[in-house]
Amino acid sequence: MSTEWNGPAIVLGTRPLGESGAVVSLLTEALGRHAGLAKGGASRAQSAVWLPGNLVEARWVARLPDQLGALSGEMVHPAAALAMEDPLSLSLLSAACAVAEGALPEREPHPRCFHGLVTLIARLGEGTAAALPDYIRWEAELLTELGYGLDLARCALTGGVEDLTLVSPRTGRAVSAAAGAPWADRLLPLPRFLLGQSGPASLAECLAGLRLTGHFLGRDAFGHQQRGLPVARGMLQDRVAMAASLG
Repeated sequence: MSTEWNGPAIVLGTRPLGESGAVVSLLTEALGRHAGLAKGGASRAQSAVWLPGNLVEARWVARLPDQLGALSGEMVHPAAALAMEDPLSLSLLSAACAVAEGALPEREPHPRCFHGLVTLIARLGEGTAAALPDYIRWEAELLTELGYGLDLARCALTGGVEDLTLVSPRTGRAVSAAAGAPWADRLLPLPRFLLGQSGPASLAECLAGLRLTGHFLGRDAFGHQQRGLPVARGMLQDRVAMAASLG
């Protein structure tokens, strides 16, 4: 294992250490979730660099591979500052970082999750109407990466591929509207954008998507953790629910 690396990274979280230091959690392409100690990372001069969601060019050095290591970095894209202009965008960014930090194992590469999150951060500038479906698809991809993927290709009861509108909360398999009708109140709605169907997604569909992926994240990816789904993830779902209720 390397005792030195540098490359692009996404800041997932930061906690202060000592007077001005900070332990920073990053997501990298080759090394997955990786932490390091940024000396002065909580200072006025550096704190803006290490805000969750920022893209940075990071450098990590340690004497031994299993040490925390010293971290330094330069800003590449100030996503956190840009998202502050829109509360829903900031909530989405915070949720994505918290989910990645809590669900992904340390120092295990998941390049698809990394690239998906980079793409999501880049799309935030287009507004949350475009970014929310991408975020939900990213959560579904993360579930797949962790071995908990949803099976949405065909109906679990009939094998058909038409009119898939529901998902079993137990198996994660899709169910058609007709086959699932007798148990519809016990099944989860399946938004069409998760099936690759084109067209804009409504807030109601995005809320259904968040409830769908949130169910399986909470049960499978975070089920072994005492605190469950991150608070930031719950806050995002609450914001979308409020926006959907206002029409």
